[in-house]
Amino acid sequence: MALYEHVFLARQDISQQQVDALVEQYKGIIETNGGSVGRIESWGLRALTYRINKNRKAYYSLLNITAPAAAVAELERQQRINEDVLRFMTIRVDEHEEGQSAMLARRDDRRDRDDNKFGGRDDDRPRRPRRPRDNEAGEGAE
Repeated sequence: MALYEHVFLARQDISQQQVDALVEQYKGIIETNGGSVGRIESWGLRALTYRINKNRKAYYSLLNITAPAAAVAELERQQRINEDVLRFMTIRVDEHEEGQSAMLARRDDRRDRDDNKFGGRDDDRPRRPRRPRDNEAGEGAE
């Protein structure tokens, strides 16, 4: 059986529980057609680069699938019918990535950077005093 990475975008109007229900529905479709779903990642509600069907945001979900081509074709057919799915993309891969996907890793890196709230510097070097500008030197306006 082939290995696939499948990402789909769900409308912003629905709740996270409804997105999880969609994931379970699609997982069931894959399993009834002789495949299996490995890792499931929910990337959450993210802004779209451009509007899709009047939506500015969407829920992103990733499924790592091991299934025959017929199961993936049925999954895509069901997603074309469903009005809650804005876009989807299935890519055949040689092997599934271990650990987190690049999207989740990037989000964790961003959180680590936000933890340092005092100036954005990670080291304890003393700061160099700021030189006053010409108009801040205490001279009156001429």
